[in-house]
Amino acid sequence: MRKTILLIFAITFLQLNFSCKSQYSATELNNNFSNEQISDLNKITEFFKNQMCHNTNSDFKKCCKQIPHEYLQATGSGFWTNIDFEKQKELYENISKSTFDEIWMFCKSTELPSGKESKKLCAVTNGKYQKFLSDFGNENPRIAEYANKIASVGDFNGLDIHYQEILKNKDFDLNDPNVQLILAIHYLSLNDHEKRKEEWISE
Repeated sequence: MRKTILLIFAITFLQLNFSCKSQYSATELNNNFSNEQISDLNKITEFFKNQMCHNTNSDFKKCCKQIPHEYLQATGSGFWTNIDFEKQKELYENISKSTFDEIWMFCKSTELPSGKESKKLCAVTNGKYQKFLSDFGNENPRIAEYANKIASVGDFNGLDIHYQEILKNKDFDLNDPNVQLILAIHYLSLNDHEKRKEEWISE
């Protein structure tokens, strides 16, 4: 009897402790993705955070504020270009195809005036990730605006989120795992746009 009471007490304590730490909702993720896919999304977020914070255990919000945004913008390169693209491609291989296909697809990009066709990473506008953005946007007006832009264009654009917003807009709570995931996918997409050099081959 005593062991049973102790076990109940221990479980209750763990639940209370977890609820205090988990102040951010996981409802939108759980409603749209399987457990395996959520695990993959965590890998994406952690990869991005490690690349941005140079594999340190520093607070992500503090890390973002320390990134020399102005310098990188002045040189014509976004801060995301510091992401190692070879390691990013390894990340793609380390997540399931089902997860990748809910976020990204490859489309054809034509350069002007040469007419050269190249392979480009684009957004999947009818996938689970887009649905997650829309659901999360119901509670976050800025993310709702972002989701609408992706849905209408079918791509990730560097102008859709400005770094000053990330640092100052309360809708970008850098401690929120949902926001961290959105930033990870956004900036990994921009890095792919910048560095992928592959010819488009029609099937």
